[in-house]
Amino acid sequence: MNFKPPALFATVLAMAGCGVSSPRDSMAMRGSTRILVQSASKQAAVPAPSPPRLPISTVFKGEAKFHAIVAKAERENWRKQPIGERTARVAREMAGVPYVNYTLEVDDKIESPVVNFGGMDCWTYYENALAISRMIAFKPGPYKPQDMLHMVELERYRDGKCTGSYLSRMHHLEEVFHDNQRRGYAQNITSRIPGAVRLQREIKEMTVQWKNYRYLKSTPALIEPMGRIEAQVSKLPVYHIPKDKVRAAENCLANGDVVAITTNWKFGYTSHVGLIIRLKGRAYFTHATSDRDKGRMTIIDRPITDYVNGNPKNAGIIVCRPSDIPPSPLWQRNVAGQ
Repeated sequence: MNFKPPALFATVLAMAGCGVSSPRDSMAMRGSTRILVQSASKQAAVPAPSPPRLPISTVFKGEAKFHAIVAKAERENWRKQPIGERTARVAREMAGVPYVNYTLEVDDKIESPVVNFGGMDCWTYYENALAISRMIAFKPGPYKPQDMLHMVELERYRDGKCTGSYLSRMHHLEEVFHDNQRRGYAQNITSRIPGAVRLQREIKEMTVQWKNYRYLKSTPALIEPMGRIEAQVSKLPVYHIPKDKVRAAENCLANGDVVAITTNWKFGYTSHVGLIIRLKGRAYFTHATSDRDKGRMTIIDRPITDYVNGNPKNAGIIVCRPSDIPPSPLWQRNVAGQ
C-alpha cells in the first residue's frame, strides 16, 4: 500500500516574506528559509456517497478520459506525491478540454453530483482535478466513475452531502472554502499571506441573476431561501490579496493551490477560479477560460500576477490549499487480502 496520510498544515514564519506553507511545499517553493511551528485542525469523517438520483449516463460523461488519467496515475504512482503535486498533474492531463458553462444543470428539479470530461468551466476544472487527486489516495483501485462523483460531492456540497436539493450545493466559492476548512479538508491561507486585506460585500449574485440558473428559473420558490444563504455568505470573513500585492505573494503559492479571482462587482466576491502550477520559479494560473483568443478551453496560462493585472475588473486573489481526506478503511481490507 502506497497511501500517504493527510498533510498537517503549518503556520510559517518565512524569511522570504511568505506567511504560510505546508510541510509538503518544499518542492514547489525552494530557495526560502521557513520555520514550521504549528500543526493542523482535526478532520471530519468522510460521509458515504449519496444514493444515485439520476442515471450515470446523465451525471458522468467522458468515462474513457477518466480511465486514461487514472491508468496513467497508477502507472506513474502519483499516489506517492503530495496532494498539490497530484492535483497539478491531473490538471495538466485535462488541458485542452473545451470550455462549456452550466454543465451541472442537468435536470430541472433533482440535484446530483456531475462530472463532464467533454466540457468544463473554471469551477468544474479545479474540482475534477482535485477529485481525481484525492480519489487515488482515498481508496485503492480499481476506480469507477462513482468514486470520482463521491470526491466531487465532498468538495461541492455542504457538509460533503448532496441531499437532492439544489440548495445543498454550495454556489459561492467563499462558502466552499469555509466549509471545507471547517471539516479539515482545506485551509484558506489568504489572511496569513502578507498584503491580505478584508473584503465586505453584500452577496446577491444568484438572487439578482436568478434567470440565468436553470433550477432557480424552473422553481422560483428556491429564490428566497437562496437569498438567505447569500446573506450568510455575506457574513463570512473574506480576505483577498489585492492585485498590486500578488507578485510578492507568488512565493507563497504552491502546486495545486486553488486560486479564486476577486471582482470589483458589488454583489459578489469572486468571478473566476483556477489552480496554481509552479513553472520557472513562478506561480502559473491554469484554468478553463471562455476567452475566444485563448481557444475557450482549459489551459496553462500566464503567471497569476500577469493574469490578475490583465483585466481591470479583477481586484485580487483568494488562496485555498486543499488537503487529503481521511483514508478509506478499504486500504486495510486491501492489505489484508494480499
